[in-house]
Amino acid sequence: MPTPEMRFDGRVAVVTGAGRGLGRAYALLLASRGCKVIVNDLGGAINGDRPDTSVAQTVVDEIVAAGGEAIANGDSVATPEGGKAIIQSAFDTWGRIDSLIHNAGNVRYGTIREISYDDFKSVVDVHLMGAFHVVQAAFGPMCDANFGRIVLTSSIGGVYGNNRCVNYGMSKAGMIGLNSVAALEGEEFNVKSNVIVPSAVTRMAEGIDISQYPPMDPELVAPVVAWLAHEACPVSGEMIASIAGRISRMFIAETKGVYRPSWTIEDVAAACEGFHDKGADNPQVLDFGLHGHVDHIGYSFAMAREGR
Repeated sequence: MPTPEMRFDGRVAVVTGAGRGLGRAYALLLASRGCKVIVNDLGGAINGDRPDTSVAQTVVDEIVAAGGEAIANGDSVATPEGGKAIIQSAFDTWGRIDSLIHNAGNVRYGTIREISYDDFKSVVDVHLMGAFHVVQAAFGPMCDANFGRIVLTSSIGGVYGNNRCVNYGMSKAGMIGLNSVAALEGEEFNVKSNVIVPSAVTRMAEGIDISQYPPMDPELVAPVVAWLAHEACPVSGEMIASIAGRISRMFIAETKGVYRPSWTIEDVAAACEGFHDKGADNPQVLDFGLHGHVDHIGYSFAMAREGR
């Protein structure tokens, strides 16, 4: 039998940064499956300057022309007031919010030594603070409705780092902490939160030599995000990567570690190889998952009690 189509009939989604690139692909796919979509985008340049509200409206027009339902929203995620207004637009229009996809972003390059504070803060305000602003505004209503799906956007630049992107790297790494807390606090209310770690060729790749890249269209990432935003998605508190057609789970792990009842600096130096050992022949990498905070402590306490 064919697999039933996963639809979003009756659902309402907010997608920030949905005017171009990845966000546009998310909005179009959700709408094609019956979702009502708030298309949020300032429509500016990649550094956030020169806003243009027609960018979001163009996506809305495309959705409506295909028989879907959508409205444009030009509020900024960078302020608490803007975040509230974005979420409120879903309630004003359709009386609910079911899924929130925070995709809005800007880029301002600079090394740690040279970046201006304004350029640093501009990126943090949109990516990281923007995520908090919209999540906080949506979280209460989702919990009250006993349903919600949150998808936050990190990056391999946030997980692994990258040169000249300290503002971006810090913001995308911070998304991991927000996601974990939202997943834990939402657990009893059927509110799931996950992170997408996407890679696609969009205008953010401007200036990069992509001549040797395999196909990396935003449409390769969109089904992963739609799955995370769907009511049937079973996971929460996870990071899912999507790059060039490959999907993987990313996670924070620990080595088994070593124990001593007391330590000197010299002891730590001597044990360095032991607590770095990932055990290629005998895997010792621990993945604690959503309740890692508690499980990390429990595992460490057990090692201390057992004296090993």
